[in-house]
Amino acid sequence: MNYIQQAYTGKLGYWKYFVIPGLFLGMMLLQFLMILVLDLDVDAIIKNEVANKGKNRFLIESLVPMVIALAALFFWVKYIHGQSITSLTTARKKIDWKRILFSFFLWGILSSGLVLIDYVATPENYLPNFELEPFLYLAAIAILLVPIQTSFEEYLFRGYLMQGIGVMAKNRWLPLVITSVLFGVMHIANPEVGKLGYFIMVYYIGTGFFLGIITLMDEGLELALGFHAANNLFTALLVTADWTAFQTHSILKDVSDPTESSIFQIVLPVFVIFPILLIIFSKRYQWTNWKDKLFGTIEKLEIEAEQTK
Repeated sequence: MNYIQQAYTGKLGYWKYFVIPGLFLGMMLLQFLMILVLDLDVDAIIKNEVANKGKNRFLIESLVPMVIALAALFFWVKYIHGQSITSLTTARKKIDWKRILFSFFLWGILSSGLVLIDYVATPENYLPNFELEPFLYLAAIAILLVPIQTSFEEYLFRGYLMQGIGVMAKNRWLPLVITSVLFGVMHIANPEVGKLGYFIMVYYIGTGFFLGIITLMDEGLELALGFHAANNLFTALLVTADWTAFQTHSILKDVSDPTESSIFQIVLPVFVIFPILLIIFSKRYQWTNWKDKLFGTIEKLEIEAEQTK
């Protein structure tokens, strides 16, 4: 049984797949429409909130809703679908934590190295931002909450929706495309979009495709969970900027003009770094049969009839 077919172990009821994603994406769309209609300055709003509440409190208030959302998703899957969280996570008999840790540390080390290289090459683009006490609070908050935030996004898009759309479409490519685009659209209200323009959606959607590909090729969420947690956690701890969604007491502050290097920062990860990571993962985990795993069909299992009675 492959990863998408794990959905057959629960009670399908295709309408169920529209409830949690519909609520979440509906709120994101409403927020975006309010920004457009009311012509709101998201960057100014965030700066005002940070000034009033402080960076660490603002970060907590930004992440706690994701904790609630992940708990709601797990409840929905377990008690409405009757599906185990393990089967939502992987096609393996149990969750492979070694895969999560490998992906986490691989991307954590590589991304930190890229920041260090950029800092050495262009030190004028950074200001020291380190203060021990607020940084320690930040570290505690980020280590506890950021992996939960990223896990919700992975379980929603590469997990729940990937499986749900896959069993409905009876193929692999359509859930890959839809979840990747929706993942990108979810970020459309971010202040980065207002600062850099809609071209940054190439990065968000491209990241969605990368995470979707490693999920399908590896028959599980583990690599995507590790990568996404490392990406957000190391970013929160290492670098902040006045125009990003994460305003933190990080070690460095990026004071460069993002519009001057935006194309490079968007194109390099999506078209160079992510393909290299795919090669590394494929060699380590001996991925084969790419065409079938990314474009093949999903066969209906007899277990569906038994589970949905």
